[in-house]
Amino acid sequence: MITKILMTAAAASLIALTGCGTNPTNAQIGTGAGAVLGGVAGNAVFGGTLGTVGGAAAGALIGNEVGKRN
Repeated sequence: MITKILMTAAAASLIALTGCGTNPTNAQIGTGAGAVLGGVAGNAVFGGTLGTVGGAAAGALIGNEVGKRN
């Protein structure tokens, strides 16, 4: 069990650090911020996993579009 957790953490770290190779665009920043805020809002309003994931997806879409305009 511990091995699986460590392997998952290592894979997540590797994926996260690959995005650090270049400066993010405004659309990428908007997508990330929108996903976080949407996930929090979705969980607060609807509760549960489905609300969180749905809110994060909607927030990412909206944040991406707003980021493209700036």
